[in-house]
Amino acid sequence: MSLKFWKPGTAGPGSNLDRATEVEGNLVPSAPLYSSLSIQSQRERLPIFKHRQKLLYCVEQFGVIIVVGQTGCGKTTQLPQYLYEAGWAAEGSVIACTQPRRVAATSVATRVAAEVGTILGDEVGYTIRFEDVSSKERTRILYMTDGMLFRETLVDPLLSRYSAIMIDEAHERSVYTDLLLGVLKKIRRKRPSLRLIVSSATLDATAFLDYFTDSATPNDATIITLEGRMYPVEVAYLQEPVPDYVRTAAEVSWNINLRQGPGDILVFLTGRDEIERCLDELSEMLPTLPKNAPRLIPLALHAGLSTDEQLKVFEPAERGTRKVIVSTNIAEASVTIDGIKYVVDSGYVKIRTYNPTTALASLSTVPTSVASATQRAGRAGRTAPGVCYRLYPQAAFESLPYSTPPEITRVDMTTSILQLKSLGIDDLMKFEWVSSPPAEIVLRALEGLVAAGMIGEDGRLTPIGQQVAECPVEVGIARMLFNSKEHRCGEEILTIAAMTAVQDVFVIPEGAQGALAELERRKFTAEEGDHLTLLNAYNAFTRYGRSSGWCKSHALSFRAMSRAVSIRAQLKKYMQRFKLPLESCEGDARRLRRCLVSGYWRNGARWVADGTYRSVRGNKVLHVHPTSVLFTRKPRSGWVIFHEMEETKKTQIRILTEIEPDWLVDHGHKYDNAKKGTS
Repeated sequence: MSLKFWKPGTAGPGSNLDRATEVEGNLVPSAPLYSSLSIQSQRERLPIFKHRQKLLYCVEQFGVIIVVGQTGCGKTTQLPQYLYEAGWAAEGSVIACTQPRRVAATSVATRVAAEVGTILGDEVGYTIRFEDVSSKERTRILYMTDGMLFRETLVDPLLSRYSAIMIDEAHERSVYTDLLLGVLKKIRRKRPSLRLIVSSATLDATAFLDYFTDSATPNDATIITLEGRMYPVEVAYLQEPVPDYVRTAAEVSWNINLRQGPGDILVFLTGRDEIERCLDELSEMLPTLPKNAPRLIPLALHAGLSTDEQLKVFEPAERGTRKVIVSTNIAEASVTIDGIKYVVDSGYVKIRTYNPTTALASLSTVPTSVASATQRAGRAGRTAPGVCYRLYPQAAFESLPYSTPPEITRVDMTTSILQLKSLGIDDLMKFEWVSSPPAEIVLRALEGLVAAGMIGEDGRLTPIGQQVAECPVEVGIARMLFNSKEHRCGEEILTIAAMTAVQDVFVIPEGAQGALAELERRKFTAEEGDHLTLLNAYNAFTRYGRSSGWCKSHALSFRAMSRAVSIRAQLKKYMQRFKLPLESCEGDARRLRRCLVSGYWRNGARWVADGTYRSVRGNKVLHVHPTSVLFTRKPRSGWVIFHEMEETKKTQIRILTEIEPDWLVDHGHKYDNAKKGTS
């Protein structure tokens, strides 16, 4: 099928779209940043530089500054440096800048450390879950995920070591962004000297201004708008929808390479599976590349990669080559990749949604929003005029929602509410939410916490609830760690908790290689299911020398296994702090599986004759993910618990373990009793 785009450069539908304005006069062309320029002159060329004095003046005068600046104006890298240079990090204070994603936190910190002229982890550092590259004594500019800063409030409720906190990419509205804004509003009443900067490229600034302005502090917040360094971006639409946007994305990238001038290509897809399929499609085409065309370098960018793998996409393409970066929406904001001139936008994004009635969370692929599509297009206009190819008709763009609903309105709030309670915020009705979560989600979370014994009948935290709130894992996993004392399997549960925190431990390629890899995986397979298979893989890895060569020959990812070792070591410190015994179950799989049920009891499912499962809560039809060891066989008892659920064309469950149904019944009784207590 030949693809019909509106020709770039003609006045096709929606051409010259840039950001939400669509007004070409708003674009401020400027020279690209050349690596031959000194770092200082590069900094001075950024549009934010001429606003430096105004920004610093506003930080002195106002407690809350809302900064709206187009992608590329320099706010993420420069603002913390301006504050640092102006003395906001004097006397041991720290300037924090939060990011919704760990990829952004690590890449931006690396860039800023180079600009400051320090090694990463010294004056400039970052901290993400299970990875801290900073110094308590010396770090003055600290990039971190918003979840990490929120966790810090559990230890230091007034965040006393920070003089200024910048909440970046606030338009993404992750759960922790919303919770942080609510907590920081409270903190500023006690610590008016703390400066708060809320920044984004596509932000409803007046809504945030209203949120931070109340009768007690009528003149405490202000808005600053910065123009961005954007070249015009032509937008080309498909005339007809396509049945397979992953294949189409590969074909469009291939055609750009054959027909368009120099410049790298950025492709937006929804998740790891799609990214790998697109890279496979491109790899199959590579042998047919004409000699006179640039050589394509396909690269992946998603949260499941190691920091080193993620940083590869930022390296400039060699002469005679062109990078094709296939990414999830992490490349939409904060992560700036120089050299991108062409964007291919699938028009879809994967978001987490939670159904409070069934208590099941799932990853769903949904159409992107206008704000996100605009951010994606803007990525093509960073260093020169660019083109954005949207793999959908213009009519589809016009029917998109303006923005994605805030995460707090569509996720399970159990862990968040436990942490708010731990902060002493007992009356959730009085907490100043930026967007209030639906009442049913809050109610179900409270019921679950009461059932788990983490909140008492009086609505306050129990001692075990206080300890679980401090663990850097979700409540279900934390509950298993604490219950391992009763089931005497602490060593194994600790390993399983670490292994489920990393993605894709087994590397199973397509074709003949995949069949060999599958045979290797079977060496670790436990008939009880995936949790015990992961445990076997970890034990073998630590027993046989922890080498990348060993992993390669056993179809394991060395990166994932190494990360699991690191996560396990950190979780072990929490178990030691809470005096939880690190006993081994000595191969008693029954004890271990009973402990798993104590954390996953909501995620129960029963096998039915057509080979699918039905969820215990909501009776939803579930399919086993092909990566599971239970994909091709029926569990003997007919019952399983699962780690997570993902919705694509059908609802799939990942990481399953066979259980006895009466184990679930025990926990169901506890839950029903708790429900009576909260209703």
